[in-house]
Amino acid sequence: MRSRTLWALGGAAVLAAAGVLAGTVASSAWAAGTFNVTTFGAKGNGTAIDSPAINKAIAAASTAGGGTVVFPSGTYLSRSIHLASGVNLQLNSGATIKAASSGMDAAEPNAFSKWQDFGHSHFHNALMWGDGVHDITISGSGTIDGAGLVTSNNVPAGVGDKALSLKLCSNIHVNGVTFRRGGHFAVLFNGCHDMAFDHVTILTAADRDGINVVNSWNVDIGNSHVESVDDAVVLKSDFALGRTFPSHDIHVHDTTILSTQNNALQFGSETCGNFSAVTFDRITITGAGKAGIGIVSQDGSVIDGVSYNTITMSRTAIPIYLKIGSRLSCPGNPTIGHIRNVSISNVTGTHAVSPVSGAPEFSPTIAGASPGSPVENVTLTNVNLTVAGGHPASDANIVPPEVNNQHAPKIYGTRPAYGWWLRHVKGITFTGCTVRFDRNDGRPAFLTMDGSGVHIDGSTLQRGSGSPYDIGFQGSSGTSVTNTHTTTGAAPRIRMF
Repeated sequence: MRSRTLWALGGAAVLAAAGVLAGTVASSAWAAGTFNVTTFGAKGNGTAIDSPAINKAIAAASTAGGGTVVFPSGTYLSRSIHLASGVNLQLNSGATIKAASSGMDAAEPNAFSKWQDFGHSHFHNALMWGDGVHDITISGSGTIDGAGLVTSNNVPAGVGDKALSLKLCSNIHVNGVTFRRGGHFAVLFNGCHDMAFDHVTILTAADRDGINVVNSWNVDIGNSHVESVDDAVVLKSDFALGRTFPSHDIHVHDTTILSTQNNALQFGSETCGNFSAVTFDRITITGAGKAGIGIVSQDGSVIDGVSYNTITMSRTAIPIYLKIGSRLSCPGNPTIGHIRNVSISNVTGTHAVSPVSGAPEFSPTIAGASPGSPVENVTLTNVNLTVAGGHPASDANIVPPEVNNQHAPKIYGTRPAYGWWLRHVKGITFTGCTVRFDRNDGRPAFLTMDGSGVHIDGSTLQRGSGSPYDIGFQGSSGTSVTNTHTTTGAAPRIRMF
């Protein structure tokens, strides 16, 4: 099992550690023997139900002390497959495990289901599931196809809604495989640790979520490609397990991500437990119906210590969105949470557009819940955004509503700044940042409402014709603008009010 020390060494060390562990598990499994699913009666013809044979092969490998269950080329129509500790699955080239549309395991009872939706509350109604298992590798160039899965929260008996579901698991490694048609979740895991996903492809852009990382720690997702309708790669903390775990040491890197109708990289909205030591590096976002980078704390979560570095994004409804709310949908009467100590560096965002959110675009936003609950200590360095623009100068007078029981970017409507709109913030620093628009916009580039310690240094902004000012501070203190100019080299017009 990987130690916290290994994770502190950085992404390269993490992947190396994951590779060593995966190799160790695989080596011991191969030493224990291989178990071909066809030997146990699997037909692989796409019509026979092969899950009884697959589960027999897994049980035989488990009884033997571990092993590798091999899927030769073929299509294995399956009901629920039960993962077992020390048993690896190898999907050879041309092998597809395909979800049946009936006969899946029942959703297990959950006394805590009122705190999150049906999909998050149950784990056994899945094509492949593990509950408390460990030391498993799912590898190869084959496909896991959730053809028979459903996406709604009203799941009929015998029907599944997840392709891979893991609860309280550890040392799980998924390498090389492709997920298609993931149902509600292509991958959902809760209360798990020491997880590695490497060179994984998820193609569920006609279904719902890509990867949900819930209440988990020591997680590495890298060198992958994720396409979804709903949240693509999302970190959450719900109460499905009757408790929360601190989520920490999570690394997402070298991955291409698309969410057609929701968020590409997202925290929440389920945010009962706390998050720390989360990093995103070298990510390409090719679209997001909501946020490219999104962090929301709605249920009392403290999100403290998050970094984004080298992110390229296009076609996002809102490039960056940080928001604290007060839905507080968790037991124990939680208080409003925190978002603090966030670093966003070397980000390029272009072609901002919203195909689904009900408006052309939303301005980059950092918003606390109230003057007493600000977003704190956010540093933005070399963040270069080009937004859609096209708003009149009169929109600079808009005062967005205070909406704390909801979290979607559209709740604020049109912002009074085209570039950055900040409200209820403390300690926000822009260094070497640029903001431009595709169409002339009469709103200011920056507007802070109820902020303290907001500093803009070495930055560049585009001035729209008819705009009343370039940078505004309303009801704010301890602010500064230095070494900053317009795209034509003019000094910015600053308004204090």
